[in-house]
Amino acid sequence: MKQLPYIIGVLLIAVPFVAPQYPLHLIIMILIWSLVYTAWSLMGRFGLVSLGHGAFMSIGAYVTALLWNYGGISPWIGIPAAMITAAIMAFLVAYPCFQFKIVGHYFALVTLALSEVVKLVIIACRDTTGGSLGFTPERHGEGTSIAAIQFADKETFYFVVLIAWGIGLLIWRAVDRSMLRFALDSISEDEDASAAAGVHVTASKLKITMLSAVLTALGGALYCQYQMFIGPEVIGGIGISLQIVFAVVVGGLYTMMGPTIGAIITLLMTEVFRNLITSLRTEGIDLAGLDTTVYGLMLILFIIFLPKGVLGEAIDRLAGGKKRDVG
Repeated sequence: MKQLPYIIGVLLIAVPFVAPQYPLHLIIMILIWSLVYTAWSLMGRFGLVSLGHGAFMSIGAYVTALLWNYGGISPWIGIPAAMITAAIMAFLVAYPCFQFKIVGHYFALVTLALSEVVKLVIIACRDTTGGSLGFTPERHGEGTSIAAIQFADKETFYFVVLIAWGIGLLIWRAVDRSMLRFALDSISEDEDASAAAGVHVTASKLKITMLSAVLTALGGALYCQYQMFIGPEVIGGIGISLQIVFAVVVGGLYTMMGPTIGAIITLLMTEVFRNLITSLRTEGIDLAGLDTTVYGLMLILFIIFLPKGVLGEAIDRLAGGKKRDVG
């Protein structure tokens, strides 16, 4: 099985050369959302449940697009600026929470408020952001522009998001193998005992929160550059934040590839529901909101019966089978 990573790598490189345009589009979207889900899992796996990552995704998209449209600033500069903005926002919100030990449900509610505040600000500044009607970055000519990170073909953008997704996985793995991981594991078990043992609780939590926000902003910026349209409901608000939580829980919160599995499952489900609702609507049956209802029910079922997600449960079963074979 040592050759498996190399085989997967070759298959990933070959995808844009063999996949038709629509499946390639779905794969690109899966990679973008996988990056966002992986970013959220960096926090979530340590008990830092955020319902505000839609805010960081919005910051990544809107800061990049606004700098390009109104300042002519290339996304190569705009994206890092958006990531820094997201890090600052994460610090301003998280530092008081961690300093005053606002944890658990209360921390989730604070981040939920952040998500809604950012969405409302975007809507309120409609003369600049387009408000609820959305915002479209200006196109740089008709073809490809490396400076604007705009490409006439999906194949090029596939490799852009593939690299970003790979960086996200490498960061997840680096955190998993670092001392920060052990500090955060300890904090999630008992903050007071961790502090007594010499762990800097606030600093450790801030590091992982800001890192998660930065990667989420990157995902939002890439979504904007690929779709060339953003809106407060499309990439922000409580709906997106809950979608992120749902996908990570379904795929597997405690495994590196779990968020990617969650992205595959949720995006394919979204396409199925979209086609189903559209076809039923043509027959006079309106089932708007069906997808949200099903997602909610599935989230409850997964939390009860598969708390480790699809991939986490599969790994546990395989490990259990191997132990029985050895025994």
